[in-house]
Amino acid sequence: MITNRELFFRHMGLPSKNPLGIEIDHASGIYIYDNSGKEYLDLVSGVAVSNLGHRHPKVIEAIHQQLEKYMHLMVYGEYIQSPQVKLAKLLVDNLPQNLDAVYFVNSGSEANEGAIKLAKRYTGRTEIVAFKNAYHGGTHGALSVLGNETLKYAFRPLLPDIRFLNFNRFEDLSQITERTSCVIAESIQAEAGIILPENNFLTALRKRCDETGALLILDDIQMGFGRTGKLFSFENYNFTPDILTLAKGMGGGMPIGAFISSKEIMESLTSKPELGHITTFGGHPVCCAAALANLLVILDEKLAEGADKKGKHYKEILLQNDKIQNIRQIGLMLGIDLENNELASKLANIFVKNGLITDRFLFRPNAFRIAPPLIIKEDEIEKSINRILESLDQL
Repeated sequence: MITNRELFFRHMGLPSKNPLGIEIDHASGIYIYDNSGKEYLDLVSGVAVSNLGHRHPKVIEAIHQQLEKYMHLMVYGEYIQSPQVKLAKLLVDNLPQNLDAVYFVNSGSEANEGAIKLAKRYTGRTEIVAFKNAYHGGTHGALSVLGNETLKYAFRPLLPDIRFLNFNRFEDLSQITERTSCVIAESIQAEAGIILPENNFLTALRKRCDETGALLILDDIQMGFGRTGKLFSFENYNFTPDILTLAKGMGGGMPIGAFISSKEIMESLTSKPELGHITTFGGHPVCCAAALANLLVILDEKLAEGADKKGKHYKEILLQNDKIQNIRQIGLMLGIDLENNELASKLANIFVKNGLITDRFLFRPNAFRIAPPLIIKEDEIEKSINRILESLDQL
């Protein structure tokens, strides 16, 4: 009889030659279990998706309740559906006043696609400014503003009229001009290895966008929903974007994304042409119900507020190990540097053997990330730290 493993490698389209290949049986909380019963501590939350851990009971309950009512009914934006409007209201209630119109989509890539289209439509301009070593998704438009040539050269030509700046380099901001429709940025450059803004760089970026009339798009797809110690990452840095993009940690494990702006800007998509952005499954009612429950738990249990203390504990202990070169940390997200890429590759395999799920960065090969679910408890933190230290000893 053919096995799932054989089917996986025979029939699945795969993004890499060497996937982890762990055959999953079930998952709960911060734990994942394979089909042999082996336990893995998930220290990346499905890459910042499962901020409440796996199968949070309130998310599961919300899904069940919505399944009893309806699933997909019609293409997005035609019917008034309770999960969508309740989720939009709760998001808006927890955002600055200028971010009061929510467009639901299916993923982070689509959120960034919609945001870029919205900015070009509203401003009537064509130039897009992005940052080197930024990751914004894998679709053609999102790939066009991805700041690393290795992942994109094979797909050229991509979108024209794109300019790349260096993150944290103030002199580059003069390249944002009256030709610029939008600047797309992360508060913290995630796939570059958790690169934090320096010396009020984001405040200066906001000021330059105001001076030139360019819209500022903040990609909070990986860093949103409590990950940085605030509900949204820009709250750490004293600025507000014109357009905010969300996904990953938004759905409690279900696929959903959104781009959010002012009602005035968002209405640019409703005419000239009508249907300026359209999606069939965006705002799926089951996903919205899950996302609503997810957000309520984050708010009610003050999970964002506890993230930084947990992240600092990881940093304090792990920095004492002489095989770790440096740690960049904000909230419950850490970028941990080893001496070189070879050590990082070797350690990744040791982690899996020792029951730890971690992840490498796309643009910093000598580093790995620690980003466990926000619900992780003190004893689970200690358990994971001990396994990390044991793994480092095996290098």
